[in-house]
Amino acid sequence: MAFASQGRQTRNPAIEPIILDPLLLRAAQKIYRTYCAFHPHRGHRPYGIAIHTKSHRGQLIFRENPVLLPGECFVSIKQLETQLY
Repeated sequence: MAFASQGRQTRNPAIEPIILDPLLLRAAQKIYRTYCAFHPHRGHRPYGIAIHTKSHRGQLIFRENPVLLPGECFVSIKQLETQLY
């Protein structure tokens, strides 16, 4: 006898849209624009930015599954690019 799926699905947080604080999003956009200005011919595009929610300091992430420190959140490159235009 075959059983149907119980509806348990794993969630991928990188795909789900997350509503961010506008100040946090602006800080992430500034970090990304600075990267683009200093590295215009860089072939590898980052996946996003890990940014600290209190200090707004961030770092570009070039790995698909980032490891975040406590107090950090991940802003995907798709969120940044849609907000820039």
